[in-house]
Amino acid sequence: MIRYLGLRFLLALPALWLILTMVFLLAHVVPGDPVQQMLGEGARAEDLQHLRHALALDLPLPVQYGRYLAGIAHGNLGESFRFQQPVARVVLSHYPATLELAIVALLVCAAIGIPAGMWAAQRRGRTADRAIGVLTLFGLSVPNFALGPVLILIFSVILGWLPVSGRGGPLHLILPAVTLGAALAAILTRMVRTSVIEELSSDYVRTARAKGLAESAVLFRHAFRNALIPILTILGLQFGTLLAGTIVTESIFSWPGIGRLAVQAIGARDYPLLQGCILVIAVSYVFVNLLTDMVYALVDPRVRLQ
Repeated sequence: MIRYLGLRFLLALPALWLILTMVFLLAHVVPGDPVQQMLGEGARAEDLQHLRHALALDLPLPVQYGRYLAGIAHGNLGESFRFQQPVARVVLSHYPATLELAIVALLVCAAIGIPAGMWAAQRRGRTADRAIGVLTLFGLSVPNFALGPVLILIFSVILGWLPVSGRGGPLHLILPAVTLGAALAAILTRMVRTSVIEELSSDYVRTARAKGLAESAVLFRHAFRNALIPILTILGLQFGTLLAGTIVTESIFSWPGIGRLAVQAIGARDYPLLQGCILVIAVSYVFVNLLTDMVYALVDPRVRLQ
């Protein structure tokens, strides 16, 4: 198991390096001067030059890149231009909010997608299957930036049941979690349906039915268990997608997470903070994939031999 996970981690290191390099280059290519934005339009040229030198922004790009990688190797992500605090402290203070939202959204996705997919597979070709197909198509067609305002309009403005924005009690989680989890629930429903239908046509399922097992036992104990590998795959990928895809949703609902922080960093041309946000999201994505690989090996020991 350790050798298997170690190999997966080594394969992920080049991807992390490529992500860091792309984010560094893109952040410096984006038009706009962070020094000009910090001091304002009326700042003197001497003040601009002094602050640019203090922030090491007057160094050649390869030198800045080398310092950036050296800082990451020593656990130093730099200092935020906007907050005047270490980037690691700022990012980690916002990370729990993003993690909380992503976990709840994944639970919403699984609570909707798995039962709906199994129900559609059990009633393949019937009215229920067609109805679920229409609903999943609708879920895939509506993007987050359209669904979020609609949910706010209905449940916050018109009905007054749920808060509009911010992070507070459990009620504040409902709208952003549903907004994030709806489209992913549609994808998961289709994946579960396809996987379970494939297993239901297998020889061992026909044997189980011939033995007189109840249909629920055939469905849950045999078909669903053997369909777990592709379902775990999509859940692992979706959790990583949730961490990276919270940018729009957090902005809509003013959720104080990394996604909204990254948007603020882009607006302020805060290069270290933006790079720190992307780094944490990328590392989280890699960790989730490693965790998914570990669950693979526990569910199906044959995976360890590959």
